[in-house]
Amino acid sequence: MKRASPLLLAAVLFTLCSASAQTSNGSLEFVARIWPTGAHPEPVRQFTFYLLTKSYADISKDIEAQNAPPDRDKFIGDLKVSPELREWLKGHDVLDLTTPNLDRLLTADEILHVPEFLAAYQRTNSGGVTNGIPKPKYADADKTDHPDRYKKQYDEYFTALKKFIQTHPESVSGMELELSGVNPQARWAQLQSDQKRRILRMAPEIAQTKYLAAQTDTDLDGRASVINLPAGTYWVSTLNLDAGAGDARLRWDVPVTIQAGRSTRVELTNLNATDAHSSMP
Repeated sequence: MKRASPLLLAAVLFTLCSASAQTSNGSLEFVARIWPTGAHPEPVRQFTFYLLTKSYADISKDIEAQNAPPDRDKFIGDLKVSPELREWLKGHDVLDLTTPNLDRLLTADEILHVPEFLAAYQRTNSGGVTNGIPKPKYADADKTDHPDRYKKQYDEYFTALKKFIQTHPESVSGMELELSGVNPQARWAQLQSDQKRRILRMAPEIAQTKYLAAQTDTDLDGRASVINLPAGTYWVSTLNLDAGAGDARLRWDVPVTIQAGRSTRVELTNLNATDAHSSMP
């Protein structure tokens, strides 16, 4: 009796191993539909879905942790404003100096101590619009020529102004309109927006290069399938892409468990989706 050739044995073993591996794998079938407001459900047609080995939300959180948001204290420290204003900003949970509620945040001492606040207060109440507001009597020339007189008149003015602010709190109203030139809010918001956009760019790349198990497109009925998947937990994801129908814009990041030798079926609807509008930065 002839012996089987080594090549034939290897081929048989490879076939058996492949068949065994395929038997130990599973498959995924899913359908995606969207219910617009006041309308019938519509299939998500010819849309690319990604099967990930990690939740897209967790991937985004990891990237966000690795790309720390702007440091508020460092941002304030780099502002081209007076040291007094930087100190005030660090001690208050506010960066928008044009907020209409600014007058409620300021004390008379703070207005007098921070040069930008004092200048804004003086501009707001200049031109005779506020009756009885004290006027400075000191002259800058006296600061060198007559320092004692300068200091006396300077102190008298600030004492009178503090008393006036305390007895006329309405005179502080409108100060925020004079602070737009030194308001750091727009720049701070831009830094935060840039950081969010950076994460939005990085997350899809990392999801597809490190955690992508498969991808597939839905057909005209919104159905798709992936075969020969090793058993385990996956996430059916749209990454940062929106699937739309009518007024609805949805994203999915749905966990599925694949079992060996079995087909797992999932239905993607509004109920297990995220509203794309609420997830936008």
